[in-house]
Amino acid sequence: MKNHINRRSFLKTTSIAGAGITIKTTAGASPSFLTRKDDRKVNIGIMGTGERGRSLLSLLVKRDDCKVIALNDIDTVVLEKASQMVTKSGQAAPKKFSNGEEDYLNMLQMKELDAVLICTPWTWHVPMAIATMRAGKYVGLEVCGATAIQECWDLVNAYEETGVPCMFMENVCYRRDVMAILNMVRKGMFGEMVHLECGYQHDLRHVKFNDGKSPYGSGVEFNETGYSESKWRTNHSVHRNGDLYPTHGIGPVAQYTNINRGNRIAYLTSTSSKARGLHNYIVDHPKGGKNHPSAKVEFKLGDVTTTVLKTVNGESIIISHDTNLPRPYSLGFRVQGTKGLWMAVNKSLYLEGESEKSHRWEDAAPYLKKYDHPLWKKYEAKAAGAGHGGMDFFVVNDFIESVKNKVEPPLDVYDAATYMAITPLSEQSIATGSQPMPFPDFTKGKWMKRKPIFAL
Repeated sequence: MKNHINRRSFLKTTSIAGAGITIKTTAGASPSFLTRKDDRKVNIGIMGTGERGRSLLSLLVKRDDCKVIALNDIDTVVLEKASQMVTKSGQAAPKKFSNGEEDYLNMLQMKELDAVLICTPWTWHVPMAIATMRAGKYVGLEVCGATAIQECWDLVNAYEETGVPCMFMENVCYRRDVMAILNMVRKGMFGEMVHLECGYQHDLRHVKFNDGKSPYGSGVEFNETGYSESKWRTNHSVHRNGDLYPTHGIGPVAQYTNINRGNRIAYLTSTSSKARGLHNYIVDHPKGGKNHPSAKVEFKLGDVTTTVLKTVNGESIIISHDTNLPRPYSLGFRVQGTKGLWMAVNKSLYLEGESEKSHRWEDAAPYLKKYDHPLWKKYEAKAAGAGHGGMDFFVVNDFIESVKNKVEPPLDVYDAATYMAITPLSEQSIATGSQPMPFPDFTKGKWMKRKPIFAL
């Protein structure tokens, strides 16, 4: 592409353009960063058209309030799949950007582009988000952990310099039972929050290696001989030891405890177990074995990582990361207050003075139905069939509605930085013998006055 530009020159030329961008917040009315005369449809682009990107794309093309006008991916095969999804929906063919790793910068030069969803491998999330904000485009950032604390500060600084919003696309915050419990927490049914647990406990061994969809065949390969996430995700397990994926757990728990909105995380400690799961998977796999090249890889990531957070308001939070051992899926939610608790793993709760029998678990289902969140009651039909039990509809809907209505998103850049920071801080704690790590205040004191806005 003749007009290909590099990231350094792009950031230099767009920093001035983005500096004066302001938006209308939930508390006031400033001019919009959207300058189109006709804002009935959001012109959106997607960076990363792999499995996750195309999953969100499938929801976007069904909406009548947005147009997908640009796609970016260095993998031309998945890029073409995504492009065909757009045209089959009846929309015009999107512009495609695949000329090298930095061709996304050329996509950001499109003046008609209003918003961008970033669904690329983790190490690209922050640089892409920063470039998008500097280009004046609203950011929808898919979830991941940061590689360094500085990344989190860079993300926050870019937002504060440009005023362009960044929504963290944490879909589990919208899970139906999670939102029902949030409704109950806000009604005071669990009393004052005391202790919470969460995590990402999901056997991903088949994802971290070739799962049979690659032309190389099924087996225990990764990197370039892998398919989809096995091309990049497995390498994090080779080189890093910490909670690599904390956001699905901390996202909902942060809403229960008002993190960044009247509360914040003070510090954390983290401990990791031995690493055995991935090696055993390779050795025991029919196409692996002790002599397979992958069997010689030393994986740094402990099979189970346990991180304990302490908030300034006194709550304790345990986050578990467990993706390399055989186990059923569970995010392990536990919400405990002065009046009772909810345990997702056994789908039960106990409320003192409310439950029929003292010291006995009660089926949570009737409560989840009774206190179903109003948003789920309103949008249940539209969410039907959407990814991850419908919660993908809600996170995409909030993103698009935030752009259309020119407001700050319910999960903002400070939430993104906070959730993502858990990963490098857990790595530091483990590396220093589980020493406590002070948690940065990315809001710079604004958490004391910021009010909860999620799902209100």
